[in-house]
Parts: sequence; structure tokens; C-alpha cells
Amino acid sequence: MKLDDIRREYVQGGLRRETLQDNPIEQFEIWLKQAVEAKFSADPTAMVVATVDNEGQPSQRIVLLKNLDQNGFVFFTNTGSKKAQDLSANNKISLHFPWHAIERQVIVYGEAKPLSTAAVAKYFLSRPKESQLAAWASQQSRPVSSRQALMQTFEGMKSKFAKGDIPLPDFWGGYCVEPHKIEFWQGGEHRLHDRFMYVKQADDSWSIERLNP
Repeated sequence: MKLDDIRREYVQGGLRRETLQDNPIEQFEIWLKQAVEAKFSADPTAMVVATVDNEGQPSQRIVLLKNLDQNGFVFFTNTGSKKAQDLSANNKISLHFPWHAIERQVIVYGEAKPLSTAAVAKYFLSRPKESQLAAWASQQSRPVSSRQALMQTFEGMKSKFAKGDIPLPDFWGGYCVEPHKIEFWQGGEHRLHDRFMYVKQADDSWSIERLNP
């Protein structure tokens, strides 16, 4: 396999300053809606979450975006997970939405702020019961001896919480990523891509500048 022969042209259209919203959250909402409507775009709410640990080592994983408003981008996780431990030491974070099917990507730079227990509980109780049980069964990011051991724990939780509502685990939390920069990328012919960076100003307005591809 020759990796340097794997390439394609980006031909779905350009991006111009006059078509952009003044607010990047509003621009993101437009693009997310279009990604959702593009049936060939799998998991449009999937985002790569990048964190850095206390030794300066970056790590990444895919997480689903669960809410979005003018405050920022919301996701949930086990607070014992690798990403949560990283964020406890350094709350700077980057999100990447790779919408390959529509030749677009968005990169968010910001800080992750923990959500209130009430907000976490509201989301947790909205999850399917099996997902709630899985949250209880998994000590996220920690070693497990086998798939069988994990499933045994899952079955044990199913028996434990067979009746009534499943309570919110005390190790389950969420974050709102408050952005200070957001980049919108649209593929272009001959690798002349269109890139625009929104940067938050002191008065909470946003500046917009075009970047070289």
C-alpha cells in the first residue's frame, strides 16, 4: 500500500466571509444541522476531545456532543476517566468535529468547566436504562481482566437496580467547554481550503479572520 497515492479533491464548495454568522455558535449550529441532515455523515455529534495531562502528554478520544448553547459545548463522562483526571489538573481543552462526508471540520479551543449536579442528573436520567447500568458497571479508563468480567459486573448492576429508578453515580459528571477560539474549515480544490478563525474579544464579541490553508 502506497499511502502517498491516497488522495482526493475537495469539490463540494467554498466558504466566504460574507456567508458567515457573526457568532460562531450560530455558525456551528447551521453546520451541525447540515451534518445531521447529510444521511451519509455518520455520527455527526461525534467529536475528538483532546486533553493534556500533568506531564504535558496530550491524549485524544471520541465523545458525543450532548448539548450546545451560547455558553459552550457539553459532554458527560466518568469523573475517574483519563480525560476527567487530565481536566482536573489542566482544564484547557480542544474539540474537533471531523465531518469528512461534507468536507468540513470545526476545531474548538477553550476551557472545560464542570457542570452542576442537577444538570448531570437531568442528562443521566434521560439515558436508556442499559446506558445507565453501563455507567455503573464501568470504571472508565482503568484496567479490566476480560470482557467477561465487565459483563459480569454489568449483570450484577442489572440485578442490583432491577426495581425503581437507577440513581446517579457519584463518579459521573459533565463539562461545558467555554470556547475562546473556533475554526471553521471547508475543503477546497487543489488543497486551497477555506479556513476562518473566530476569536473571542474582551467585550464578548468575536473577531473573524481568514487563515491560509
